[in-house]
Amino acid sequence: MAREQIQVLNALDVAKTQWYHFTAIIIAGMGFFTDAYDLFCISLVTKLLGRIYYHVDGAAKPGTLPPNVSAAVNGVAFCGTLSGQLFFGWLGDKMGRKKVYGMTLMLMVICSIGSGLSFGHSAKSVIATLCFFRFWLGFGIGGDYPLSATIMSEYSNKKTRGAFIAAVFAMQGFGILAGGIFAIIISVAFKERFDAPPYELDPAGSTVPQADYIWRIIVMVGALPAALTYYWRMKMPETARYTALVAKNTKQAAADMSKVLQVEIQAEPQKEEQKANSYGLFSKDFLSRHGLHLLGTASTWFLLDIAFYSQNLFQKDIFSAIGWIPPAKTMNAVEEVYRIARAQTLIALCSTVPGYWFTVALIDKIGRFAIQLMGFFFMTVFMFALAIPYDHWTHKDNRIGFVVIYSLTFFFANFGPNATTFVVPAEIFPARFRSTCHGISSASGKLGAIVGAFGFLYLAQNKDKSKADAGYPAGIGVKNALIVLGVVNILGFFFTFLVPEANGKSLEEMSGENDEDVGTQEESEQSHSQNNNRTVPYV
Repeated sequence: MAREQIQVLNALDVAKTQWYHFTAIIIAGMGFFTDAYDLFCISLVTKLLGRIYYHVDGAAKPGTLPPNVSAAVNGVAFCGTLSGQLFFGWLGDKMGRKKVYGMTLMLMVICSIGSGLSFGHSAKSVIATLCFFRFWLGFGIGGDYPLSATIMSEYSNKKTRGAFIAAVFAMQGFGILAGGIFAIIISVAFKERFDAPPYELDPAGSTVPQADYIWRIIVMVGALPAALTYYWRMKMPETARYTALVAKNTKQAAADMSKVLQVEIQAEPQKEEQKANSYGLFSKDFLSRHGLHLLGTASTWFLLDIAFYSQNLFQKDIFSAIGWIPPAKTMNAVEEVYRIARAQTLIALCSTVPGYWFTVALIDKIGRFAIQLMGFFFMTVFMFALAIPYDHWTHKDNRIGFVVIYSLTFFFANFGPNATTFVVPAEIFPARFRSTCHGISSASGKLGAIVGAFGFLYLAQNKDKSKADAGYPAGIGVKNALIVLGVVNILGFFFTFLVPEANGKSLEEMSGENDEDVGTQEESEQSHSQNNNRTVPYV
């Protein structure tokens, strides 16, 4: 015998789509806009940092970041993000979603600005400052993952909940796009004002002193959208599910949601909690009910991010290999920033952004499970289509075909597991663990991103050490690296079967909170199993 749904939560589940839903999407989504801008903009300026701070007189090629420095600059924000996801995920369940939400945003604003500053003029001091602030920037960004997903899921109705959570995450696409467009604008402006010869004609003169401002401006502008969102985040009331189910204050939950929904909701007297509702995180009861679900959400996000982030981080090298970006010595420093930004913007415009919004449009129609399986399947197909005939794609006449297939892998990542791995952990765990479990799942993803960011810098190097980037050992080559990523996607496909389908169900039905009742533990587990462990959608 399941408990009756609390009235205020039922009102949220059946509410029609209203203006407050879109307001919540924008407020939470601007955090992800900033997140994506900050995390991905660094890939635009790493070549420039190498030219400015690691120039070697007489070298045939422009300066590049040494392997350990490149790994640190690219990966340090991921380490911060992983830490922030675990810490703020846990704190969101302890203190409430709203109280913690403002902390993450202020951290992002302060550290975005700090990333563009330097304590000294040497390469070591500049890189140390950048890495320090980017770690704490990542820490704030990490908190935004579990909090934004949890807040949006707890505000949504059950009919369109998937689309609303996915729309928040889809703002990442616009953040990536904005980073590329802004870098194009800045680089064009500097190129017009401070023209310089290519490196091969004048190695020292190819990097104008003013180029040092370009990367600083690009990374610091990430503070603007976060700062503009802060006031509205502080105006949002605490979610009714946290207030009613965790803080045990149904009266306050009803009052808050009456204002939000603009309808009168009667507060119910708080019922005495049943003993079944007392099990803790990682207890025997939790593991029997949600252990496989947590394994499923964490493993699929981990595998997805190995493939997704390694592609983003070495895509500029792929573009160089197929000729979209000319050899570095034929360009000056500002021209190189422009070329890399243009290539990344085209990929975002043609595949990344559309993929996110296909998910938003279809997630509540065909379900999370089907989209995630389909995404992993097609990512595998297209990754092997790139890898197996890789030599074919490097010929000049075949470059467009390469870019089309490369774009399709991004499209099906975003119309697939990159979106669904964010949505599902916010739907299937009890309210008192929801933010923590989402934080664990997303931290697992960032661990995968670290594997991609650090590992593939080395793995994708040319097999011939003389042709590898300066300072790197010989790797397995881009072709074999793509084959490894294809295998990773196959594993993601199979681990998806551990993840339940949440389409069309209330959060309490999915988490089993309505089944924590007066019946025996065996009856509760049986009821929970019948309602919650269904992996594939209802037919």
